[in-house]
Amino acid sequence: MSTPETVNEEALYLGTAESEHIEMYLKAIWFIREKGKEVKISSIAKLLNVKQPSVVQMLHKLNDIFLVSYEKGNLVQMTQRGEKIGKQMIRNTRLLEVMMNDALKIEIDEEMVCGIEHHMKTQFTDALCTLLNHPRSCPHGLPIPSGKCCKNIKEKKG
Repeated sequence: MSTPETVNEEALYLGTAESEHIEMYLKAIWFIREKGKEVKISSIAKLLNVKQPSVVQMLHKLNDIFLVSYEKGNLVQMTQRGEKIGKQMIRNTRLLEVMMNDALKIEIDEEMVCGIEHHMKTQFTDALCTLLNHPRSCPHGLPIPSGKCCKNIKEKKG
């Protein structure tokens, strides 16, 4: 027999799986845009290794919850809220890569990074960034978006 607490935990798990899926799309859109490319259905599908109809379906969903602006046949634009989530996912990913490569001296495990990045709260991300001395780029040479912890450092130095 399930208690109300069990039901809530189960609902939270299902919500988490859904939010991870949304975060992956926003991260992909942010990444494509960061490269200076137009965000097209085909580019998202290729990056995420999914079929284009799946991308269209998700874009409609993201549009409905105000994370992107998308109409059939148009390029994808992120809303301010979508931008914030995409940027946070990129930041989490790249800081984890720095931690594995530089601090732990282990090979970067992209699957592990992908599993962890969705569960990092801002407090943890900022603490990790501070621990790593606010790196500006990941081991792949890509820029790491700065957080509030980085701005505090700039103010103290400046």
